Amino acid sequence: MTPSSPYPASADGVAARLAALLDMGFERVEPPPQTTESARLDAHTWKVSQIAPAMGGFVAITALHGSRDLADEAIGRAFEEMHRLIGLLNRFDAASALSCLNDAGRLTGAPPELVEVVGQGLTHYRISGGAFDITVKPIIDLYRDRRTYEPIEPPAAARLKEALELVGPDRMAVGGRDIAFRRAGMGVTLDGIAKGYIVDAIAATLERHGAASYLVNAGGDIRTAGTRGDARPWTVAVRDPEDRAVSWDSEAWAGHGSSDTIQLTDGAVATSGSYETYFDRERLSHHIVHGRTGASPRRAVSVTVTAPTAMQADALATAAFVLGPRAGVRLIDTLPACACLIIDRDGRRIRSRQWRGASAAP
Repeated sequence: MTPSSPYPASADGVAARLAALLDMGFERVEPPPQTTESARLDAHTWKVSQIAPAMGGFVAITALHGSRDLADEAIGRAFEEMHRLIGLLNRFDAASALSCLNDAGRLTGAPPELVEVVGQGLTHYRISGGAFDITVKPIIDLYRDRRTYEPIEPPAAARLKEALELVGPDRMAVGGRDIAFRRAGMGVTLDGIAKGYIVDAIAATLERHGAASYLVNAGGDIRTAGTRGDARPWTVAVRDPEDRAVSWDSEAWAGHGSSDTIQLTDGAVATSGSYETYFDRERLSHHIVHGRTGASPRRAVSVTVTAPTAMQADALATAAFVLGPRAGVRLIDTLPACACLIIDRDGRRIRSRQWRGASAAP
């Protein structure tokens, strides 16, 4: 079962789609065809894994269930829910609710899913002291050609200053299911939080269909529950920022090298990095920007966060990246059940107090 893509199929649309998905954290790779593998672990448990192309990369789901058929059904329903949410939250699909908001500057009776993600974005803005900001779309748009969405030269200072006047959640009005911008030209990007939200929705769908143990891997945004079938936690590898190769392992995100490994039972992990999508030859301008300056943070190259939900991990990884290694760790240390590993431009690893990766062992 391969749901149809919600993205445009024109030449310009394809270019925009690929660039847009890179901004959302997906890799520039050719995804494998949808595949399903199943194995009986014992008399009462089947382990079913499925990898499907989605969102310009891949999504891998592994679920444990007493019935192979019911596991297949649970995974199929999870992929259906994923594509439904992509259709609502993808700002590059002209028909999505988010695009309607950005185009019109207001949306009355917005879908509850959009309201929830926007609300969580504003919450993380407050938690991070402004480091995580969903209103930075006017800045990001300056770095892409409007027609092809290909990278262009960094904007002139005057244009950047104009864009900064359109940034800030205080210039939004959110009440009930109504969302509006107070200034023309504003826009919202949910790139740093929507994928985590979708991963959590996939997990919830699996649980509703009887899968108590599972691993969901959406291009490095990962959510787990239970064990992998041998009474051991799921093992997740943290990608090495210097590694350019990508693997399709459904039970760990990494290329052929990793910076660390962590063990997860019930929880989530997400990584933000500057090493894939950049706009200049020096790789100093990339897809993560600070809403107050318009500049790309340069002190970190990779931030990995563990948290109870993928949406939390996704947003906090971006926030800590913007803050920088020391301030980022301080933020994560204030939050219960959260931890992080930050790799700076000199290759140093800065860990929060609760980080339990293999590299933190004595």
